Amino acid sequence: MDTSGTYHVPVLLKQSVEGLVTDPDGVYVDATFGGGGHSREIVSRLSPKGHLYGFDQDADTMANIIRDERFTFVYSNFRYMRNFMRWYGHRKVNGILADLGVSWHHFDDSTRGFSFRFEGPIDMRMNQKDGIKASDVLNDYPVERLAQLFWLYGELQNGRQLAQAIGRARANSRLETVTQLMDAVRPVLGREREKKDTAKLFQALRMEVNHEVDALREMLTGAVDLLDKDGRLVVITYHSIEDRMVKNLMKSGNIEGDIKTDFYGNRQVPLRSIGKPVVPDAAEQAANPRSRSAKLRIAEKI
Repeated sequence: MDTSGTYHVPVLLKQSVEGLVTDPDGVYVDATFGGGGHSREIVSRLSPKGHLYGFDQDADTMANIIRDERFTFVYSNFRYMRNFMRWYGHRKVNGILADLGVSWHHFDDSTRGFSFRFEGPIDMRMNQKDGIKASDVLNDYPVERLAQLFWLYGELQNGRQLAQAIGRARANSRLETVTQLMDAVRPVLGREREKKDTAKLFQALRMEVNHEVDALREMLTGAVDLLDKDGRLVVITYHSIEDRMVKNLMKSGNIEGDIKTDFYGNRQVPLRSIGKPVVPDAAEQAANPRSRSAKLRIAEKI
């Protein structure tokens, strides 16, 4: 697939939107607006009474805003979704969709630093007006903290060695570019796993810079309260950390996966999973390589 000029190719588009929209008159949230692919499909299924709110914290996504009276763009991190929806007058919604993947746009923009394929500054902020850059993490975090970060968010078994290599390199000069980072860690990376481990390293940095785990936790917890009865929560995950959080929430109603019971021992579970997790078929994986690790989960509010 030629992705030049493409902001983002929506993953599992038909399956996710069909699982989300159960009432064309309802109110829905696309928590990860991005290129607007999922949002456009959702809006196409709404009646004149229906409405969709699209959330994104990246100012670049404003270029993709849908010009339709049934759509409202919210320039915000999805962790504040519940508060914003109440501000718009909705204490309950009929469905929430979140595609947790990083867009083509971010990977292909060398100025953002999300990919090791291009030379450029190591930034990685989704919201370029806020927070620390990935270069700040690399240069200012203690080596031990870097090692923990690479293990927790990248699941890198050689995380300590990578952190120590970064520590040695930054002692000479600050690491500000992709090339400088790669030169620092390449001696630690085995040739057969260099691409996979580098991808995990960049994932760990991105997750730390954007506080992705905390933001996802707040969004998912808010979603349980925000959904109306029979409302749908539809989430597309791409790695085990976020998928575990979503799976636990849909099973138990909380991120930890702890199922609570009442005085009589009855399970107090607010959501019911619908079907088994869905993965892209061979055709979609071939057309969109970034979909290969995608997993779609759908749950309904009880």
